[in-house]
This record gives sequence, structure tokens and C-alpha cells, in this order.
Amino acid sequence: MSQELLKYVEKLSQKENIDKFEIGDTVNVHCRILEGDKERVQLFNGVVIARSGSGTAEMFTVRRMVAGEGVERKFAASSPRIAKIEVVRSAVVRRAKLYFLRGRVGKAVRLKERRIERKAETIKPKTKKRGRKRTAAKAARAAEE
Repeated sequence: MSQELLKYVEKLSQKENIDKFEIGDTVNVHCRILEGDKERVQLFNGVVIARSGSGTAEMFTVRRMVAGEGVERKFAASSPRIAKIEVVRSAVVRRAKLYFLRGRVGKAVRLKERRIERKAETIKPKTKKRGRKRTAAKAARAAEE
């Protein structure tokens, strides 16, 4: 009974406008920041190196380089302080946690980009016309000979 109630409350408080993102994706996290009585949105972009938890307790860590220093920030996925999360690019990774990126510098930090394949219906087949086109006059001359 209590588990069902917890699941119901979590479902109500979960955000729906969050894009699906995975580990290794480069994301733009739009954070709401309060300055006095004003509120503004600040962008934090970087690579998602870790995810943990589930439901409303889900957290993710984003890492970026600022002036040659690595900066990591942990976000709660269902936090009201997050305005939205945009996926800029996806990467191919074979790990659940990318903590090894902390020890890397420069080009070694780059991850291989994941190519998103389009559906076969949207791709039009290219047809090549082989040989020369015969004009009506050339066809008539060929028929006379």
C-alpha cells in the first residue's frame, strides 16, 4: 500500500518536458537562478558523465571545461530549478560512468559522435540514369537507318 502511494506521488511530481538523454551526451542545462527578487536562466553546457537514482531521486552529473579547469555540477533531474535540458549531440560510450574523462586533457576528452539513423521511409532512393538520352529526332534517324 505505501509503495503504491509513493509511486503515485512520484509520478505526479515528475517532469514531462525533459528530453531523453544518456551518458556521454553533450547537453545544455537551463538553470533558474535567483538574484535578489529577479529570476534569470543560466546555461550550463557539458558532457553527462554519470546518472544515479531513479524517479524523483534521479541525479546526473555534467562536466565541462572552463579556462582549462574541469568543472562538474550535479543536478536533480526533477528539480524545479531546471528550466529545460537540451541534447546538443550524442556520443558512443561503453561505460555507465565516464569518470575517466577527469584525467584527460585536450583532444583526449573528445568522444565519438553517435550517428542517428533516419527511418528508411524518409530516405529517397537515388536513381542514376545510365547512358545517354535519345531525343525524338535522333530516335527517328536511327529508325530510318
